[in-house]
Amino acid sequence: QVQLVESGGGSVQAGGSLRLSCAFYGNPDSSYYMGWFRQAPGKEREGVAAIDTLGRSTYYADSVNGRFTISRDNTKNTLYLQMNTLKPEGTAMYYCTARLYHAGGSWYLADTYKYWGPGTQVTVSS
Repeated sequence: QVQLVESGGGSVQAGGSLRLSCAFYGNPDSSYYMGWFRQAPGKEREGVAAIDTLGRSTYYADSVNGRFTISRDNTKNTLYLQMNTLKPEGTAMYYCTARLYHAGGSWYLADTYKYWGPGTQVTVSS
């Protein structure tokens, strides 16, 4: 069973920064492809960024490319999302997600992920 727990959300002014963390607990004999999604009120959940099992390949939504950085430390079982130059439209609940490395599928599609954390709220004021 995989468990994911996000932390690091909060309120920040536009232009500010936050770093989200996700502690993950899973089968030590398995490798997990991981990502961050967000969902604003009244909107669908959207992919923000993803990273492969060893952290060698990363993927970003156009809306955050150049401002957000996804990374992972497998020795600490932790996934990160460094968010810089935050914008008010970035206000949302942010979710950490994971799937087994061989599951496949487009990184930005929520249905391709099996495991989800409860989320952490990010609020960006103008």
